[in-house]
Amino acid sequence: MMDFDNLLDFESDEPVLNPPPKKRKKVIGLDDLLTDFYKEEGKLVEKAARKAKAKARRNNDSDEEDEHREASLCQLVDTCENQIIEIGGKEDSFLWGICVFGDQRTPPPLAFPELKSCTVLQSFMNNKLNSEFEICTDNGDTLLEGLLVNGWLSKVVLARGHVEKSVAMWTFNLMAYSSNEELRTSACDFWCAILSSKNEVGLQHVKIDWFPSYSELKLALENYGFLFNSSNMEYVHSSSGHQGPAQNIRAWIKYATASCQVRSKTAIYLTSEAEELMEVIIYLFLDRQLQGLFVLLHECMQSAISYFTDNEWESSCEKIAKSLARRIPKDVNCLRIVECISGANSRSKLFRSVVAYQILHSCFDYKAQDEVEILNLLISINVKDKNCDFFKVYVYLVLTENWLLSNQLSEDKQVLNEMWLLYLRNCSCLIASTDLRSFASKVRNKAAYLLQGTVTQ
Repeated sequence: MMDFDNLLDFESDEPVLNPPPKKRKKVIGLDDLLTDFYKEEGKLVEKAARKAKAKARRNNDSDEEDEHREASLCQLVDTCENQIIEIGGKEDSFLWGICVFGDQRTPPPLAFPELKSCTVLQSFMNNKLNSEFEICTDNGDTLLEGLLVNGWLSKVVLARGHVEKSVAMWTFNLMAYSSNEELRTSACDFWCAILSSKNEVGLQHVKIDWFPSYSELKLALENYGFLFNSSNMEYVHSSSGHQGPAQNIRAWIKYATASCQVRSKTAIYLTSEAEELMEVIIYLFLDRQLQGLFVLLHECMQSAISYFTDNEWESSCEKIAKSLARRIPKDVNCLRIVECISGANSRSKLFRSVVAYQILHSCFDYKAQDEVEILNLLISINVKDKNCDFFKVYVYLVLTENWLLSNQLSEDKQVLNEMWLLYLRNCSCLIASTDLRSFASKVRNKAAYLLQGTVTQ
């Protein structure tokens, strides 16, 4: 052990202790700093990537759940939408319309050699002006057509008080079969003027040598392709491109209207022919190609209704209604027929009521013996049944409405009125508002409306 005294001897040259060797400081270069910096940055980036990956994994799990829920919701919405579209589509698919025209026939020739000898033409041919100015150089057709188009032919025959057979047949055929719009319209105006002159007081009596019979009108319709003998006109399809109606149908309707208005002076048609004419007019209401002629058809039907005498009308009305009920499909077309029989006069109301009753009777295959049994059949319909056909119920409801309400019930038929109210209560109260079946809401709403109107009366 070192002597402590020697340690205090400061004059000694020997060092007391050997000093520790000095460590050389390591020089850190810029490259090392950059390396360390990038290492730290790499660690931070790696750490952030691990966190992002874990978060993404959690988000993916959440997104998958959200996507699954979204897909389920979309599927549910699509299902509901398809059901609503299906319900609405079923109701919209019930459109009225029947093809009452098939293939057109070749029209008869319009040439009339007999025109050369008619008095009207001969008077012009023998006139002094014609010999000087050669007004009429051909066989006379051009002159007569000019007089017809300008309206002078009707004035001439009315002034003379005589329509010759050749002129009558020529103008009727032009009206019924000519493809020239100007000629057929002028020929129709000619006949309307001649027929209306019979109803006007103070005019000279016009003698008509030839009158178009109902068979002539029927033949014209057959040439247009009208299906008289088809038991089910709904499923008739044309095999060619010449499917009716012809353009002449407008003139045909106007002539039929004018011809029915001369009953007070001349009975042009037999009662059975007038009944068939009424049916034809109603069938024309069902052809959607004739929608632009509904005003003319309405005027024609009112004219045909007024053609019958009071003694004829009641029996004829029932005959026409029974014939219509046998042929018309029991769908919206039968409702269309009832709707088209409009008019505030007593005959129109009676006709509407009888037609609705006969169609309703045929809907039950004529099982009911009388009016009470028909209402019993209606009341017995179970609207709560899952298999209930609400479209048929709707048809029955509209037909019954027009049957009972178009013609006021007398006091001795109050039983029918009470049964009608019971039927309305069944339809309005027993059908749930949540029932989404086709026509269920229509039946419920219409019955409620009719019931409210009946109660407030």
